[in-house]
Amino acid sequence: MITFCVSLVCLVLGYVFYGKFTEKLFGIDPARETPVRRLKDGVDYVELKPWRMFMIQLLNIAGLGPIFGAVLGAAYGPVAYLWIVLGCIFMGAAHDFFSGAISMRMDGCSLPNIHGRLLGPKAQHALVLFSAVMLLAVGIAFVNGPAELLAMLSAKLAPAGGAISAEGISVPGAGTLAWGVFWTLAIILYYICAVLLPIDKIIGAIYPIFSVALIFMAVGVAGAMIAQDFSGAIEMPELTLASLKNFHADSAANPLFPMLFVVISCGAISGFHATQSPMMARCMSSEKYARPVFFGAMIAEGVIALIWATAAIAYCGGADGLNASGKTPAVIVNEICSNWLGVAGAIAAILGVIVCPITSGDTALRGVRLILADTLRIPQKTLTSRVLVSLPIFVVAVALSQIRFEVIWRYVGLANQLLAAVTCWASAVWLAKENKPHWAMSVPAAFLTAVCAAYFLAAPYASGGLALPVGISQAAGGAVGIALLALFIRKTARSRGNGGEEIRAA
Repeated sequence: MITFCVSLVCLVLGYVFYGKFTEKLFGIDPARETPVRRLKDGVDYVELKPWRMFMIQLLNIAGLGPIFGAVLGAAYGPVAYLWIVLGCIFMGAAHDFFSGAISMRMDGCSLPNIHGRLLGPKAQHALVLFSAVMLLAVGIAFVNGPAELLAMLSAKLAPAGGAISAEGISVPGAGTLAWGVFWTLAIILYYICAVLLPIDKIIGAIYPIFSVALIFMAVGVAGAMIAQDFSGAIEMPELTLASLKNFHADSAANPLFPMLFVVISCGAISGFHATQSPMMARCMSSEKYARPVFFGAMIAEGVIALIWATAAIAYCGGADGLNASGKTPAVIVNEICSNWLGVAGAIAAILGVIVCPITSGDTALRGVRLILADTLRIPQKTLTSRVLVSLPIFVVAVALSQIRFEVIWRYVGLANQLLAAVTCWASAVWLAKENKPHWAMSVPAAFLTAVCAAYFLAAPYASGGLALPVGISQAAGGAVGIALLALFIRKTARSRGNGGEEIRAA
C-alpha cells in the first residue's frame, strides 16, 4: 500500500508543481482573448463551464485506455508504477497541455494544422492522413467491442435463436449475430448524432454523467482495495529492488523497453489525446483553465491507471498470479467490480467496458470531421456542410466495422505513441520559436521516438513490427532518439538569427 499511496501523492503534487511550471513555461495569459470569444458558431466553438470541460476532456481521452491498458501493463509487475507516475507527469500531462494550449493560440485548429504551422506543410499533409486513419481505427474499434458485448448480453436475456451454455454464457448463434448487427447500427447512429450536432447538445450534456461513473468505479475499486489490504484479504504490491524487474510471462518477447511504454499509453502518454484537446480549446473562455482541463484531466487518468494496475496485481495475488490467470482485461475488470463492489460494481463494470469506449469512439470520429474540415477549409456552422464532410467518414466507418476489434487494435498502439512523439517534437519547436527552453518537450519527444523505433524493430509481424532481436532493436531505437535530439539541438542553435525557419525544416 505504501507504493500506491506514494504514487498517488506524486501524481497530485505533479499537477500542483509541474503543472504550474508547464503553465508558466508556456506563458498562459488569462487576459488573452480565446478562440470561442471571436469565433463562436454554436456548433464547435461553444463556451462551456470549466468543470464541464474537465469532465468531457477526461472521458474523451480515457475510455478503456487507463483501465485495460493498465491491466495489461500490470503483467510487467510493479515497475509499471514508474511509467504511470513519471510518464503521466513529465510526458503525458505536458503533452496534453501543450497540444491544447497551442491549439488555443492558433484559433482552436486541429492537430495536423498545428503540426503544419510548426513542422511544415509536408508534416501537415502526412499528419492529416495519419491522424484521420488512426481516429477512424479508434472509432471503428470502439464500435465493434461494445457491439459484441451488448449482443452477447442481449442474446443472453432474449436469445431468439442464440444458444446458452451450461455456464450461462451466450455462445454465437443466430440471435447473437442478429443482435450484433442491431447494436452496431445503433452505435453508428449515435455516432452520427454526436458528430453532427453542436458539442453542447450530446457530448456536453451526457459526458459529465459518464465521467462521474468512470470516477465512481475507480474510487470504489480503490476504497475496496485499501479496505481489503488492511483486513489482510489481499496484498497490494510494493515496488522494491527485488520487484524492480520484468514479471511478464514471456519476458524474452516482451522486454520492458519498449513494450511496457506502448502497452500503457493512456495512463502515461497517448497521441490520441492531442487529437481531442482542440475540441476543448475551442470551448475555453479563458487560458487560465488550460491547466485544470488539459493537464488536470491527464493526471486524473493517471490516477485511474494507477488504481487499475494495482487492483489487477492485488486481485490475482501478485504479478505472477496475474500472468498465470490467462484472463483478459475485460474478465478481470468484471470480476474485480462484481466481487469487490457487488451489484453497483457489476453495473459500473458494464458502464466501463461498454459506455467508455463508445464515448471515445464518437469524439474520435468528430475529430476526423474537424481535421477534414480544417484541411479543406469548409466552415462547419451549417448542418449541410457538416453532413458533406461527415458522409465519407461514415461510409468508410460502416465498411470497416466488419473488421474484428483485435485486428484493428494491434496497429493502434504503435501509431498512438508515434503521434505522441511527433506532437512532443512540435511542442518543442513551438517553445524554441518562442525563445523558451525546449527541454520539457524535446526530451520526452526523443524518448518516445526511441520507444517507437525500438518497438517497430522488435515487435512481431502481427503487431506491425519487424521482429528483430531485442538487443539490436533497443540499441537502434536509443540511437535514433539520441540522434534526433542532437539534430534538434543543433538546428535550434543555428536558428537563433533566422526566425526559426531552420527549426521547422528539421
